[in-house]
Amino acid sequence: MSGWLEGYVALITGGGSGIGRAVAERFLAEGASVTVLGRDAAQLDEVVGDRVHRVTADVRDSGALHAAVAETVERFGKLDTLVANAGVWDYQRQLTRLSGKEIDAAFDEVFSINVKGYLLAAEAAWPELVRTRGSIVMTLSNSSFYVNGGGPLYTASKHACLGLMRELAYELAPKVRVNGVACGGMNTDLRGPEALALGDRSIAASFAKRQGTPPIPLHDSSTDPRDFTAPYVLLAAREQSGTITGHAISADGGIGVRGFARAAGGDHL
Repeated sequence: MSGWLEGYVALITGGGSGIGRAVAERFLAEGASVTVLGRDAAQLDEVVGDRVHRVTADVRDSGALHAAVAETVERFGKLDTLVANAGVWDYQRQLTRLSGKEIDAAFDEVFSINVKGYLLAAEAAWPELVRTRGSIVMTLSNSSFYVNGGGPLYTASKHACLGLMRELAYELAPKVRVNGVACGGMNTDLRGPEALALGDRSIAASFAKRQGTPPIPLHDSSTDPRDFTAPYVLLAAREQSGTITGHAISADGGIGVRGFARAAGGDHL
């Protein structure tokens, strides 16, 4: 039995770990050929299969992204889907815990990876996606819509990604569909910005320390990134979602229908 993405070709940034790797493995299982791009060659080597091409690169490097697209087309003959995914989290570092110097450095790092990395990947990929009438799927976040899923740096960057997704959906229509998956908290190797000395800190450590019930309606839902991959498959498959563009599917445990947990975040000031 063939999968939903039989014959598709995808390029996934941040594909060596976390949700990127989970999406890569799911796409492979659904029949796609996949190029995984990331900074850690050892992580990329863990994505195995006959239909995998690995590119060690930084999403802030436009030339490397163009090369990855060219290599994908040379290897697999075309490009159907770009999954823009690489990112960093700010560990909810609030404004009152940031100096001006830290904001100056960390803002540039967070936005250059989380936002500019998506835009540069789209710039590199769009001509090939026009040829295949393909699509872009962006990893968004509950922080693309709601506050306190990160600090001001991360929340602002993910709000920016939502606007970027909508703008590109308009600009690339009717040839290329652009959508997003707004994920909730996942137990992954997501790191923080090096500018805040958080480059070696993994969100998995935070999950290991977490106690109590998560404040979301589906508080017993999975945090395994593999369980967040179905919306990516749906949005990549033109046969299943050919009428959908400019839309974000929320896979966040129901945050949008959560009641107030605390009225103000600054009661401690």
